[in-house]
Amino acid sequence: MATDPAQSERADDTYDEFESRVERISNVGNAAGILRWDQEVVMPEEGTPARAQQLSTLSSISHELLTADETGKLLEELEDADLTDKQVAVVREVRRRYDRETSVPQELVEEISETTANAHPTWKEAKENDDFETFAPTLEKLVELKREYAEHVDPDADPYAVLFSEYEPYLDLETAERVLERLRDELVALIEEIDASESDLETDAFSGEFDDDDQETLARDVLDSLGYDWDRGRLDTAPHPFSSGTQFDARVTTRFEEDDLLGSITSTIHEFGHANYTLGLPDDGYGTPLGESRDLSVHESQSRLWENHVGRSRPFWEQFLPIARERFPELEDVTPEEAYEAANQVYDDNLIRVEADELTYHLHIVIRFEIERELISGDLEVADVPEVWNDKYEEYLGVRPETDAEGCLQDIHWSHGSFGYFPTYSLGSVLAAQLYAAAEDDLGDLTDDIRAGEFDALNGWLRENVHQHGCRYTTPELIEQATGEPFTADYFLEYVEEKYGKLYGL
Repeated sequence: MATDPAQSERADDTYDEFESRVERISNVGNAAGILRWDQEVVMPEEGTPARAQQLSTLSSISHELLTADETGKLLEELEDADLTDKQVAVVREVRRRYDRETSVPQELVEEISETTANAHPTWKEAKENDDFETFAPTLEKLVELKREYAEHVDPDADPYAVLFSEYEPYLDLETAERVLERLRDELVALIEEIDASESDLETDAFSGEFDDDDQETLARDVLDSLGYDWDRGRLDTAPHPFSSGTQFDARVTTRFEEDDLLGSITSTIHEFGHANYTLGLPDDGYGTPLGESRDLSVHESQSRLWENHVGRSRPFWEQFLPIARERFPELEDVTPEEAYEAANQVYDDNLIRVEADELTYHLHIVIRFEIERELISGDLEVADVPEVWNDKYEEYLGVRPETDAEGCLQDIHWSHGSFGYFPTYSLGSVLAAQLYAAAEDDLGDLTDDIRAGEFDALNGWLRENVHQHGCRYTTPELIEQATGEPFTADYFLEYVEEKYGKLYGL
């Protein structure tokens, strides 16, 4: 049947009106993102009361625009319209958000926004003073608010599954649980083999005291080496490193500790991976889901790919160690092999997630995942979190935190109300290995490229197969498009077994 030109023109006009509305919503959200970046990086300490109100207002405006009757009407009109595949994807993504947010009262949205804005300085103070009781009432309120939020979205669903879908809407909670259980079961056995190994890896290659200013210069060297676009980005410091922004302005933060040069390098590479993904999103998709990243598991796959498969590889240290020596002559006697070993040591007595090695990291995630589930279900009281946290660390890693600052207060995520976020870290690590294997299948072994500091081929593959698509595909569709296979943990487990088997002579 021939398409009615008048009907087609009406559909085009409706879509144009719809897209303009979506762009306004996106711009409000991006403005809020800059304010949050400012709050964590440069805002004066006493700026919180005003910033909380500003973020609450922007959150309210975004919510009002998205949930307005006009948005619903446009979505209805576009439901059966003759649209392109990309337009269908935009409508799908906005419809998902619309359905979710129209189920939540605006007053609750505002209360959550204001509570999380005020929670950040409270968490920071509690951590600095090693005083969980300072943060406990805020955490209690956030748990209650998030339960209420989940109840409004889907009263018949597991509330934690509802919260998890906020960050990963297309990989279900059962998939996350299955992956985490498999990692826990198989990695524990590998870690036990490593612990029993008689191999003596170099662990002191980066010992010493390193000036913060010199570390910042080296961090800029790292970003230069990887190809960071300074015209669309910047480097700053934050207590908890993060990256945020858009394809026109993707900012990186890191942190420096005078006795942890390696930590600042790997942290910077990790955040580069996030920013590099953001910068790879299509310019012409800005303001719509076509110019936005595909949820957190994919985002984390990009940071983990660059941090672990590139930044912790032997050829990377063959290429980058001479650069590090220029900034820090005390590294003159360190060999690339020693740097590689130091970057990949496995130690199960570490308490801090962001400092964890590539293997035990996932046990840190399992602990948080289990505690979150119990908090949201009501099976765990907030007051009991420190003790349960410490018990789980002793059970899974054989080490017990002596303070809450290095225990349950170490992460910023709960102050953001980000329950359901942590599993995406492990999902991202798993996906990173699958993507890297697919890239090498297409491009050949990347060892020589990394050793030469040539990252254009790898980055080009990621741009073509992941970045350029924005939210056009769902997560499972994107993975299948990029790798030719469904999401699987096989590649990650093969990668770590081969890598650490050689390192520790297993």
